[in-house]
Order: sequence, then C-alpha cells, then structure tokens
Amino acid sequence: MAKTDAEKKRIQSQLAQLPAVDELLHEAQKREFMLRFPRPLVAEQIRGRLDQIKQKVLRENLKVKDLFSHEDFWRVLDEALTELLTPALKKVINASGVVIHTNLGRSPLPSAAIEQIAAVAGGYSNLEYDLELGARSIRYVNVEALLCRLCGTEAAMVVNNNAGAVLLVLSALASGREVVVSRGELVEIGGAFRIPEIVTQGGARLREVGATNRTHLRDYEAAINEETSLLLKVHTSNYRVTGFTGQPEMRDLVALGEKHGLPVIEDLGSGNLLDLKSFGLFGEPTVPETMATGVALATFSGDKLLGGPQAGIIVGRRELVEKLKKHPLNRALRIDKMTLAGLEAVLKYYLDPVSVTEKIPTLRMLTVDRDELKKQARRLQRVIRRSCPAAADLQLKVAAAVSRAGGGAMPMVELASYALYLRVQGRSSDRLEEYLRTRSRPIVTRIVDDWLVFDPRTIFADEYAEIGRACQEFLSL
Repeated sequence: MAKTDAEKKRIQSQLAQLPAVDELLHEAQKREFMLRFPRPLVAEQIRGRLDQIKQKVLRENLKVKDLFSHEDFWRVLDEALTELLTPALKKVINASGVVIHTNLGRSPLPSAAIEQIAAVAGGYSNLEYDLELGARSIRYVNVEALLCRLCGTEAAMVVNNNAGAVLLVLSALASGREVVVSRGELVEIGGAFRIPEIVTQGGARLREVGATNRTHLRDYEAAINEETSLLLKVHTSNYRVTGFTGQPEMRDLVALGEKHGLPVIEDLGSGNLLDLKSFGLFGEPTVPETMATGVALATFSGDKLLGGPQAGIIVGRRELVEKLKKHPLNRALRIDKMTLAGLEAVLKYYLDPVSVTEKIPTLRMLTVDRDELKKQARRLQRVIRRSCPAAADLQLKVAAAVSRAGGGAMPMVELASYALYLRVQGRSSDRLEEYLRTRSRPIVTRIVDDWLVFDPRTIFADEYAEIGRACQEFLSL
C-alpha cells in the first residue's frame, strides 16, 4: 500500500534524526577507532549500521530514538570490526585425545620445522635456485635426497597432498587404460575422497577384482589384458574388514606385475617411516618395508604418522618419478617454500631414530608412557583446583581413558591412556563443552557419561594454565 504524504513526511522526519556519516566518522576519530581499524572499514560499517536502522524505520514503523543509542551503536560497531579483523584460523587446545585430528589440522609441527618455515616465509629463498651453479634448480632437490635415504628408493617427489599424489600417478601412468584394484580397497575417506572417482578423474578405467573381503592373486591375473596399465594397492587406513578375509602378499603381486610388465603402485595413506611395533602400535607398515617388497611407487601423506606439514609424498623407481615430474598436472599440485621448509626439518629428525619420537610431537603423543599420562592428568587436576579454589560444585577425577591415533591411521588400535574427568553439579556438561569450544582460545574436549574429558596425551605443557583459566571463567558466569 502506497504511503500518504503525511506518512512520508513523518518517516523523513524520523530519518533526519539519525546522525550523518561524516559526523559519526568524526566521532569515530575521537574514540580512536582509526588507530585500531582501517578508516575505509570504519566508514563501511557505519554506513551499513545506519542503513539497517533506516530499513527498520521504513519497514516496521519504528522510531529512531528506539533504535539508535550512541553507546550501543559504538559497542556494536566495535564488536563487528573486531570480529571482521580477528583471524578465522585460531590456535586450538586439543584435549580430545585424538592425536592426528583432521579437523584440528592433523599433526602439530616440531619447533625446528616452525623456525625453518618462519625463516623462509619472511623473505626470499633458494626455492628453485642452485646457489653453487647460479642457475635454476628443481624445488624437490633437498627433500628428495632425504626421502630416498629414509625410504630406500631411487627417486622421490612431493605434491600438495596424498590425494593429489594418487591423482598424478594415475594421470601420468594410466590415462586411457585400465587400473586393477581389489574391491575391498575401493575406499572413501574424509572429504569424499573415493578411489573409484580418483581413478576416473585420472583418465583411467577402473577394473575391480575379487570380493569385498577376499581377493586372490588369480583374480588380479585374470583381469590383466592389453589395456592394463598398472596394479593399484590401497591401504585401507580408515577401516578394517575382519573375519574371513584375504589379500595376496605384496611380493607375490609384485612378481605378477613383473611377469606382465606392469608396475605395482601402493597408496599407503598415512605413511610411516618408523616401526612403531615396539611401542605396541600395530597395523601400519613402514614405507621402507613396503618398498622392500619391490613396489614401483608408493604414495603417502606428510601430515599424518610422519608428523610433518600437509604434503603428498611419492617415492619409487626413478623412470616413473621422472614421468610424474614432467606431467603438466604436477605444476598444479606442487608445494610451496613453506611446506618444503617444514618437511625438510621433519625428515632430518628421522636421521636419528633414537630421538625422533621425542622430537616430533605426533610420535611423542602416540608413544608416551601411560604412567606419564596419569602423572600429567593429576597435574592438570591440581592446576584447575588452584584456579577454582572456591568451587565446591566442581568434581574432578583421574581415571583410565582411551585415546585414538586419528587421521585414518591405525583405526583398530586403542591407545590406553589416563585422563582428567570434570563435571560441575547443576551445570550441563554440554554447555561447558560448548563454552570451552567457542571462547577466544578454544579448547576441544569430549564428553563421556556426562563427564567432560581432558586427555593429556594431546595437551601441550604450556596449555595447562589456559585450561585452568577457562574453567575459572565458566564457573564465574
């Protein structure tokens, strides 16, 4: 319905009561907004807030005096600008006990890797420059030698993640031809990464063999024809089929491939350079063990069991790696200087297998002694008690718990642990979990039987005090 002249006049009279943008910008200057926020953003937010008020006056027949308060205006503006400029990616305290937590960035890096990344990120580097020859070089050169030494291979290269590594291998070696894969290995992992779709995206045709639970060597042999390009093995890193199962030995599959002139490629998923069996951790073959079977190429992640930055690592026969390096897709998947710097620092720790479990956070968390975890849980208990001395409704107990490797690694392995269990009488554990998760320094926990669980396996030593402060904050609400 059209507004009458009287209504229009009344609305204009109401809108005229709003301060002008220039007037508010002058006030913002006096309130020192320009010292904390860029002037164009302040002006944009002022105009946006005024427009919201105008729309309410027009739509809801409200009065300006009911909508505009100077103090509320500046408070809302301050909050909006602060939120806009606060980094979306935050440092999080992982108290969940999931070591390689995909949603929390997988493996935390060791200090040497962080220092090396910072060193090259802040200036120029010899990323693709040979300082001795004064000529262009290849960006993998430093890590390639390390990977070959640690994995026992002829050549190596690195792309941005393991999915990219598998895609590059298929695109370079199997496009237009068939790839033979066991039905029991047609996995889907996080982010809807599916082996059948990766094969298709790589331009190859999938040839499924065997059954979900059992695949025989004869199944592979029966599938081989003149269109076959390679035999692909996929490590089922995020699940296990148990019971009446079977897969051919890798050496037998390699022998079959050699008989027909076909390379055997293995997607190892997590990728493990250290034998963890002595720590009671089974289920993940090491990369050197895999390469010793004679596979032509293996791919694996850099940010899972390896404990480094996100990367897709490819190791194996030189002539095949050279084909991958020359493929056009390689440029789209290549890693940057920061990833290379971090990966090199992490790989160098593996040159000393005695100390590597202490130097790399992921390995330290996976292999920490259960008695030490009990001691750390009790330490956290003391920290929280000191932070909340008058909280009579606060209940704390140290008890056995189960941690997880996470990241699709060792899915059947339960890591025996001790944790601190917390609850507050009369308060919801769900509400406390949400509060900790949404504060400015987030703390991610888990709930078991209405107790909030803090697993010290994944908590760093300098984070205990922050957890104490967070509990104190919640109890004071």
